Amino acid sequence: MERNFRKVREGVVVSDKMTKSIVVEVERRVKHPKYGKFLRKSTRFMAHDENEESHVGDTVRIMETRPLSKNKRWRLVQIIERAK
Repeated sequence: MERNFRKVREGVVVSDKMTKSIVVEVERRVKHPKYGKFLRKSTRFMAHDENEESHVGDTVRIMETRPLSKNKRWRLVQIIERAK
């Protein structure tokens, strides 16, 4: 039996104040339907960080998972770039 495809997103950590949890802001560019200008829209996801290895400003990759808490449905997969 095969598992279904899991969504993967890349974003920037904006909060790491919780224990084993981070908040990741994912930005996307959307074209305005009438004027054609590209707008920046952002979404914030709570993700599980088991080893507490990511910090504010890091660029990370997160993956969809089963619900871990009321708001947490993502987990940290990889730290792409550390904050400077």
